Amino acid sequence: MTMTNNVKAQQQAALKRLERFSFITDSSLKIPFTNFKVGADAIIGLLPVAGDMAGFILSAYVLIEAQRLGVSWTIKLRILVNMLIDFVGGLLPIVGDIFDAYFKANTRNTQLLKKYLAQQK
Repeated sequence: MTMTNNVKAQQQAALKRLERFSFITDSSLKIPFTNFKVGADAIIGLLPVAGDMAGFILSAYVLIEAQRLGVSWTIKLRILVNMLIDFVGGLLPIVGDIFDAYFKANTRNTQLLKKYLAQQK
């Protein structure tokens, strides 16, 4: 079974949006004198609890796009688990902020979707 060009175009557009979103939230700012990058999610996460809640809400965008793309419940559950790991890990004082900068849930979830869609061809 082959996909229509319209479906492929919608998937590609969604992946492009998600890659841009993941870059902004996970890797858009380079830490000076290092090769390490953080994004808006790690910066917002510095605010205790409220920042982590805001990051969790932002991360829901990937889940919404997954729903729009009609991915399986298994993939959506894995996305949700990554979101929860990021949220709960980020709640830990000091260590949570470092964890949040390393875990990069949005990038993980975007890659998960990309891999899933590539296997559906």
